[in-house]
Amino acid sequence: MRSYEKVIIDEQEVCWQDVVQVARYGALLELSDSVWEKIDNAQKIVQGIVESGENAYGINTGLGSLCDVSLTAEQLSKLSRNTVLSHACGVGPILPDEQCRAIMCAAVVNYSKGKSGIHRNVVKGLLDCLNRGITPQVPSQGSVGYLTHMAHIGVCLLGIGNVSYQGKVISTSDAFLAEKLEPITLGAKDGLSLVNGTPCMTGLSCLALDDTWRLSKWADVISALSFEALKGQQDALDPEVLLLKPYEGVQIVGHNLRSLLNGSKNLIEHQGIHTQDALSIRAIPQVHGAVRDQLKHAAMQVNTELNSATDNPLILGTPDNYRVVSQANPHGESVAMAADLMSISIAELGGISERRLDRLINPLVSGLPAYLVSEPGANSGMMIVQYVVASLCSENKRFSIPAVTDNYVTSALQEDHLSMGTTAALKLLNILENTNKILAVEYLCAAQACEFIDPSSMGKGSLKAWQLIRQSISSYNEDRWLAPEIEKSSALIRDNALLTTHFSDIQ
Repeated sequence: MRSYEKVIIDEQEVCWQDVVQVARYGALLELSDSVWEKIDNAQKIVQGIVESGENAYGINTGLGSLCDVSLTAEQLSKLSRNTVLSHACGVGPILPDEQCRAIMCAAVVNYSKGKSGIHRNVVKGLLDCLNRGITPQVPSQGSVGYLTHMAHIGVCLLGIGNVSYQGKVISTSDAFLAEKLEPITLGAKDGLSLVNGTPCMTGLSCLALDDTWRLSKWADVISALSFEALKGQQDALDPEVLLLKPYEGVQIVGHNLRSLLNGSKNLIEHQGIHTQDALSIRAIPQVHGAVRDQLKHAAMQVNTELNSATDNPLILGTPDNYRVVSQANPHGESVAMAADLMSISIAELGGISERRLDRLINPLVSGLPAYLVSEPGANSGMMIVQYVVASLCSENKRFSIPAVTDNYVTSALQEDHLSMGTTAALKLLNILENTNKILAVEYLCAAQACEFIDPSSMGKGSLKAWQLIRQSISSYNEDRWLAPEIEKSSALIRDNALLTTHFSDIQ
């Protein structure tokens, strides 16, 4: 059952959009009665094992390379608490609230499978924090795939550390007092379940998917404005031609550009002025379309992970007939590869955008005034914004190097192949931030280039795009401070609602 106000995890499959609704837009998160029953069933199995004294990894043994050390029932609560405290050793800048919330939401989704053996009160504690706006302060660095980020979230449940609450960073104990919540006492298996699995990389990748789809649509809108300004040859958008390269993404982008440029007298008037455009103009359907296809694949991978049980060990069966299975479901290879694939894709989206905006400002190829200003020489115009974008593209190139192919050995050879999935997701978010700014600069330049053509001759969609940016950023007649205008343009591109309102035909 899904709505914008509430996400209820039940027997339906969960999708990345559900996590985004909770993490980014503040939807409440709840579990159905049947899901709570599954959580309680696995916890009963754990309690039965503790009472019987049977040896089972992670329930009454040490962790990692200490998996053969047996523990008594009296030591198990201490083990869980110590696990959370010792694993909460992340470093670096604090994650933004929405990123931490996405991780917490993905963790709850994992526990909802009823295969972890975690106590009900721990899951309820996570739900209370999410639904009451208590967000742990989680350092961004230190994960090879899991462990540290969730450990810092677990520390919050113990009433330790600081949280973001009502716009301020305060102590966890003060936030709990304000919301009449109590710190949680952990039991057998709770500590391991809190730090285990793939919720960190998966939650972050859900947010990234929301951004990638938004940026891919804006890229089509902005590239159409550049196509208009550079008097592109529409043969490159011919549906019969594009069907001869029958990728789904190519067809979608071709449709989008034809829709945006529909009715352009400017393009009709300049049809045939040269044989073909540069590839950054001519190959928009092929490049943007390839990005769309890779994002679709990545979304499938992330959704599959969300609907997986990623704890170790997994608790299967019933209290009367059970298995405790040590395996490798916490290994996040699929999500790591998906995040790396998205990194490459979005870096390409930014790369071709930089090539288009370079053509817009370069008088050797644009047919427009140098640097898009009416008095070049006395004015530098849009010269240096291209330097900025070149710098961001260079960063993206470094960030798009796959993380998943890197590998280190941890836990005294016990964990000797790691996904680096959280690293992959975090660098993807950096690429998305950079690409948002790259497209924002192309938007500025394309809009300025259209000042030198008759607006009444533009296509319906490209005219809307030009009018939209002109509502907040005026035309550029002489040099002025550009940094705030890049931020304004960037803010437009962050707004999903503007896409829906102004470009409803864009797929």
